[in-house]
Amino acid sequence: MSVGDIALMAHLMRRAGFGAPYRELEERAVRGYEATVEDLLHPERFPGAEQDLFERYEAPSDAVGFRRCSLPQWFFTMVRTGRPLEEKMALFWHGLFATAAVKVEPNELLTAQIETFRRHALGNFRTILVELSKDPAMSFWLDNCQSHRDDPNENYGRELLELFAMGVGNYTEDDVKAAARAFTGWTFRQIAVGPYRSVFPTFEYIGEDHDDGEKEFLGERGRFNGEDIIDIIVRQPATARFVAAKLHSFFVSDEPDEEAIRTLAGVYFESGYDIRSVMRALLLSDFFKEARFAKVKSPVEMIVGVSRLAGDLDLAGDTYLADVIPLDLIDEAVVRSANMGQEPLNPPTVEGWHTGNEWVNSGTLIERINYASTKVGDPARPGVRSISERLAAGRAGLTPDELVDGCLELIGCHEVSAITREGLVEYAGRINGHKLDTEEGREAFGQTVGSMLTFIVSTPDFQLG
Repeated sequence: MSVGDIALMAHLMRRAGFGAPYRELEERAVRGYEATVEDLLHPERFPGAEQDLFERYEAPSDAVGFRRCSLPQWFFTMVRTGRPLEEKMALFWHGLFATAAVKVEPNELLTAQIETFRRHALGNFRTILVELSKDPAMSFWLDNCQSHRDDPNENYGRELLELFAMGVGNYTEDDVKAAARAFTGWTFRQIAVGPYRSVFPTFEYIGEDHDDGEKEFLGERGRFNGEDIIDIIVRQPATARFVAAKLHSFFVSDEPDEEAIRTLAGVYFESGYDIRSVMRALLLSDFFKEARFAKVKSPVEMIVGVSRLAGDLDLAGDTYLADVIPLDLIDEAVVRSANMGQEPLNPPTVEGWHTGNEWVNSGTLIERINYASTKVGDPARPGVRSISERLAAGRAGLTPDELVDGCLELIGCHEVSAITREGLVEYAGRINGHKLDTEEGREAFGQTVGSMLTFIVSTPDFQLG
């Protein structure tokens, strides 16, 4: 097992998850890259996050809004899950099929929608679109529950074509109108609220409210219903390219690669619209393996990745963490993510978030640095302590170069520019020099590692993942 194997595994786990501690990278590298990809593609083989553990601190309640229950619980799940790609795919679908708590009530409907994304995260794109079209949160968000045979609402049909499946330029206004007619009658049972519980809406098809007349859609004619519309959409070349481009942008690079997108679009058709097959091709490709540090981390990726690095929820008998779950996942992580420009379950518009370089400006950069610095600068945190102990093991001392390179390696083989490394080494020369063969020296070294990690996460290079 070489450092190169671990570096590749670190890249995989950043993109197909939210990063991993070094010991996990070593274990996965021994298992092998292709075997790890298959593990990630089959999340059902592994346990999810322990929801009962979260509920010790935040018991679910109908009276609790999404900020105090659903969203903190999702952050907890992303940090703790044994199914990282499932959570990353749920985040991907949420960004693509953006639905917001600003309108959808009760907010727990959004939690149910995320659970739908988990369940179908790596399934067939046709199935995903059908489930999305039946989802009460989406029906409420885009007003399809108000679309009737004699008065069709075009909102959902338009966004299905423009933002969810094909993209502008691949359909006409008449296609939008036909889609709207086809989805009439697709609604949900109304909410029944009692004094102690709520019965949430479920999909309902009302046949007498459906426009069963002949329609022309994307060049085909028939008495189409919603599933017929989806059948036509998923077999369009524009849809294959749309899905491939969205997956490439989210998992590979902020810069499009037309050859890579064509390859993924081909797999989409060859596999019968199977997202697991497209993701397998993506994760095993050379273009993925070579695209290291080619994406700006989203706020969620930043927060969850740093939390995993610091070991915030490494709960293996560590009493230090007894009060950390409520503080980090409710009072800090949720608020900080919004301050950085991304509040999950509440995207700014149906377009979702603008990504890439738009994640970072003078204000959000300060939020990112402050959050990450607070985490990794604390030598008592399990992840930071693990890094300092590993660096000190069997050594009497480290040179500045060894300290810098060791920290960069142990946070996931992170790469920095030459000028950044020069600054890090100069700083290491000023804070380093402890004798590691004494308890006092090792304790002081823990503070030094925290300071070094704080400097590293404050660099522009750390914004890339």
